Amino acid sequence: MNDLPKPRPEVLGLRPYVQGKSRLEGARQPVKLSSNESPYGPSPKALQAYREAQAELHRYPDGAQQDLRRAIAESYELDERQILCGNGSEEIIGMLIRAYVSAGEELLLSENHFMMCPIYARTQGAGVVIAPERNFTVDVDELLARVTPQTRMVAVANPNNPTGTYLPFDEICRLHAALPSHVVLLLDAAYAEYVLEEDYEAGARLVAEHGNVVMTRTLSKIYGLAGLRIGWAYCRPHVIDVLQRIRTPFNTNRAGLAAAAAAVRDREYLQTVRTRNHHELQLMLEELRRLGLRVVPSVTNFYRVDFAGLPGRTALAAAQFLEARGVIPRPLRSDSRDNALRLTVGTAEENAIALGALQAYLES
Repeated sequence: MNDLPKPRPEVLGLRPYVQGKSRLEGARQPVKLSSNESPYGPSPKALQAYREAQAELHRYPDGAQQDLRRAIAESYELDERQILCGNGSEEIIGMLIRAYVSAGEELLLSENHFMMCPIYARTQGAGVVIAPERNFTVDVDELLARVTPQTRMVAVANPNNPTGTYLPFDEICRLHAALPSHVVLLLDAAYAEYVLEEDYEAGARLVAEHGNVVMTRTLSKIYGLAGLRIGWAYCRPHVIDVLQRIRTPFNTNRAGLAAAAAAVRDREYLQTVRTRNHHELQLMLEELRRLGLRVVPSVTNFYRVDFAGLPGRTALAAAQFLEARGVIPRPLRSDSRDNALRLTVGTAEENAIALGALQAYLES
């Protein structure tokens, strides 16, 4: 065995990313609330564009991603030249870390963060620094206190996952203003379309004004295209140039590009999904609190549900109880400090089933 190829030690030290469970043995159609997917599916116009793309599946996709970039620019009032699309925003985040954080340098994250970020950084020998949060919300002062000469990137998910909380735009601006100009501020705004609060901005204005800010977005959440893996970034031309040097020629597929462009242009459907989600989000919060559960207020399409302080009740046991009744939640870290589940907000029917199962668990 000693003559076998040896991987880099940084890779062997990593824990693989664990996906949310999607199937239950014996359950044909479980209520899947584990991955923050939209229960309403994509726009009918996106489905039509996907079907029409079938006739051209023998052709390579447009490597320049021109139609989707134009659709995003028109819908979000952005500069088309500063948009880059990827195989989900996850791929773009990985490219950014590869491009800007070297071995021996540091990536700075908040306590709750996208779990692929440290994997990307540690794979190439970079250090990962974690800043604690306050009330499950990113703490700007704690982040800034951990900036060192080795810091090359600060990545903030806003809104954050799995907490559902957000930072007002003035706090994001305060964070950026205190960072050295050579440090990249990555704003992961995967859930931006769900936010209704007036003091929130996803980050496009900072990108327009500064050369060290990148905003990433996705079509996997509110647009309902998780299965097609399409995301995008908004950044200045010099960052686009860097990413184009390492981007694979056809990193987005033809059917995905077509469906995504149609989805982005269907603003009416987007608003319908946003309204439905907000309605169910509020109802679910009231019911979870009525059950005596601690819930972090969310601006997204999911909740962090805490079982701390409930004698004899744990998140893991609750997850097992719910799964036995055909509901799939997402248990968070199993240590005593994070005795919680993440629950996606589904349709009214799905939420009623999940809440009923939770109540049965608490009363059992």
